[in-house]
Amino acid sequence: MNDPTAEISDIVELAPGKRAQTKAANRSAILDAAREVFSEMGFESATVRDIIRRTGLSVGAFYNYYRSKEEVFDALADDGARRFRPILQAQSAQATDFASYLRAAVGAYFNFIAAEHEAWTRNLDAENSPVHVRNTPELVAVFDEVRRAFGATLGRTMADDVDLDYLAASAIAVAREVGDLMLRRSPLDVEGATDFVVALLSGGVAGLPRPRV
Repeated sequence: MNDPTAEISDIVELAPGKRAQTKAANRSAILDAAREVFSEMGFESATVRDIIRRTGLSVGAFYNYYRSKEEVFDALADDGARRFRPILQAQSAQATDFASYLRAAVGAYFNFIAAEHEAWTRNLDAENSPVHVRNTPELVAVFDEVRRAFGATLGRTMADDVDLDYLAASAIAVAREVGDLMLRRSPLDVEGATDFVVALLSGGVAGLPRPRV
């Protein structure tokens, strides 16, 4: 049974500004700890208590923010998507056509995961990860941004002929899977992975069927 006195510091009334800072710091501590734990132990082997031990927080404090390690994993995905979305938007603003956007967006994604996520995603392979990453708000926003950019850069005629939902979902799925494999290869080859995905998607768009109505 938990010692009630261990939770006192977690419920002390704080000024609104200080309370927000404390919450943000605690969430950051949990996510940082989870990255380390998932990287070292793998998702399946890791437990909530393993994460808590790295944070310095009490058990009660952890459960104020997340109910399970699956929720923490989703939060990590959401955090990455939140930080990546402005990068993606910048590529869209600079793109002159579909091909230039596709190359810039895919290359930016691969550079992002290589720089930000290599350490903790390396162990999250098919046998060591959740069945899938759930659609968190930030991941949905990334999907919407990719779909919008595809529609804008394909041109009116092509955009009307292509199922943009399927195209965006396919592009994201291909980039995610190739990116995961890229991180497990040595040496790391961002350019090669980018060339492959761009060629695959660019060549496939021309042969796409019209969406059914």
